[in-house]
Amino acid sequence: MGLGGCIILIAAGAILTFATDWDMEGVNLDLVGIILMIVGLIGVTTFSSIARRRRVVVPPATPVVGEEPHHHRRDGYSDGYGV
Repeated sequence: MGLGGCIILIAAGAILTFATDWDMEGVNLDLVGIILMIVGLIGVTTFSSIARRRRVVVPPATPVVGEEPHHHRRDGYSDGYGV
């Protein structure tokens, strides 16, 4: 379940707890709403901790200033061949 599913659980639990006044025999909708909100919060914290571990910090590339390109002579002697 992703972050969106966890937020939907929290929203559904809040609606059941705070916005309804239904009475069902044998079911306490306030308790069901609170349980859904708790499960959603646990999911959000788990998802955020996993997402934080996956994030890789890449150091910024530092430009090399003042370095001249290397030009190698290919005369057959300086590259190790033909010695």
